[in-house]
Parts: sequence; structure tokens; C-alpha cells
Amino acid sequence: MLLAGGLGTRLREETEYRPKPMVDIGGRPVLWHIMKHFSVHGLHDFVVCAGYRGEVIKDFFLHYHASTSDFTVTLANPPTIEYHGETAESEWKVTVVDTGLETQTGGRVNRIRRFLDDQPFMVTYGDGLGDVDVSALLAFHKAHGKLATVTTVRPLTRFGVMDLQADGTVSQFREKPQMDGHVNAGFFVFQPEVLDYLDDHAVLEQAPLEQLSKDGELVAFAHDGFWQPMDTYREYRALNDIWDAGDAPWKTWT
Repeated sequence: MLLAGGLGTRLREETEYRPKPMVDIGGRPVLWHIMKHFSVHGLHDFVVCAGYRGEVIKDFFLHYHASTSDFTVTLANPPTIEYHGETAESEWKVTVVDTGLETQTGGRVNRIRRFLDDQPFMVTYGDGLGDVDVSALLAFHKAHGKLATVTTVRPLTRFGVMDLQADGTVSQFREKPQMDGHVNAGFFVFQPEVLDYLDDHAVLEQAPLEQLSKDGELVAFAHDGFWQPMDTYREYRALNDIWDAGDAPWKTWT
């Protein structure tokens, strides 16, 4: 399940006419990059929780073959189209659901419950790239037996840090060190019972996760590799620079 309905206001340069998950990294939407990473681990069934400019997401998948393949069109009435070759994404099953323009993250999950069966499911943000070992994450979730797993990371700070002695002397300057605390990176794994913690107005990161934590049902999977959200234009440019340099850690496919 991919959360792709937010307004993306901090990236307005790129999101005025499209949702943030459809902003391109290396010529393909960041949403596509996330899905490619999941498919490496054998996960091909996706539900996209759309909202703001959701028609852009629908159009992308409805015309996926035409935009990524060679084809021949016979201009009869009705016309016929023959696509040449298969796409590497031929195993994907993509359900795009309008979950509302201003719906919060937990509400979006709640509104797509009709597309879930009685099995564990994954949820992540449609704008966060990482090389998370999804197979290890799923095995970890199964082993601990709790209702929910959240992937956590220790991101770099935005600023350099100075270590000071008692008299104010700078003993060390560290350029953008890693934070001591852990933050939510998405890549959740949920048992179906997690839906009982949600309603149409829920903010996933607030009451639902807080209550799961109080109930002893939330476990953290620590990811020490690459992870970067695309919240700002600076981060958008940085991710494109990494891709253009041919050294994107999240490109786990061939």
C-alpha cells in the first residue's frame, strides 16, 4: 500500500500540477522507483492511495504500456493496438483508489480495507526512497509475532555539529553527523488487526501508532542503509543528482 495523496506543499515547484509521488527521478516517478524496489523482493500487488491530482496517477498506469513500449496502431474503427515486447513490470497488479483530497494517512489506509484480504500487508510513503531489505523486514515481522512493525532510521542532521569544552573551546566539528535518535521511515508491516486502530479521520503516525505502542504491539526494524524522503526541492535535486551519477543505492533492480 502506497500513500500517495498528500498535497506536497513544500515541493510546490514540482507539485502544482501533479502529486509528489509522480515527480520524476531520472525520468520516472518516485512512486515507480519504490514499486520497482518492492518487486525485487517478490511483491507485485500494489494499492495506491491517491488524493491530490490522483488523475495523474491513474493516467500513468492506464497508459503505461503505450508510454514504455513500442507499439503498432491500426487506425480502423475501432482501432487496434499491438504492443511489441513485454515490460519488466508485467507482473504488477496496480489498484489506484481515490482516498480523498484532505484525508490523513491513517484514514487513507482505512479507506482501502476492502482491497485487502486476511493477510499481513505493507504500507509505505510514496515519496521515501531507501534500500530497505524488504525480505528481512518481513521475516523480522513474522518472527516477533506482534501486530505492527515500523522501519526506523538514524538520518543525518541538516547542519554541522560542534562539540564544545566547558570554556567554550570547540573540541570537534562534525559535518552533518548521524542523529542519535531513530525516526519513522515508513516501510510498515501490519497484521489485519491494525485496521481496528483506524478510522477515516486517523493520522497513522499519531493515535494509531501511539496506541499500538502502549499495547506493546509495535516493534521497530532498524535500517542502517540508505533512506531519503523527497520533501523539498533541495532533496528532489539531490536525489536526481545521485541517480544521474549512476550510484543510486535504492536501485536494487537490474
